Amino acid sequence: MIEIFWGPKMVLTEIETGTQEAFGTIEKAHHWLSRKWPVADSAARAALAQVEAAMECMGSVQDARSAFQDAACSAGFHIADQSAQPLAS
Repeated sequence: MIEIFWGPKMVLTEIETGTQEAFGTIEKAHHWLSRKWPVADSAARAALAQVEAAMECMGSVQDARSAFQDAACSAGFHIADQSAQPLAS
């Protein structure tokens, strides 16, 4: 499988624990949205739909990234776009 790069890593920080996770590919975003996402709300469902559309070349990677960022805000993550590695993987 070829991973789809979607721009600078997006680092999400869980506010309560300080745990960080970096997202540099759409596949990792898809895995988290479908298996590990802490909140099942409309923003997460919309992000998953956008990510899947981009993975099938039916939507843009930028739209998927924006929807993922919206879902992260809705779930209460602090977001940073950077190339720095997270403190924990």
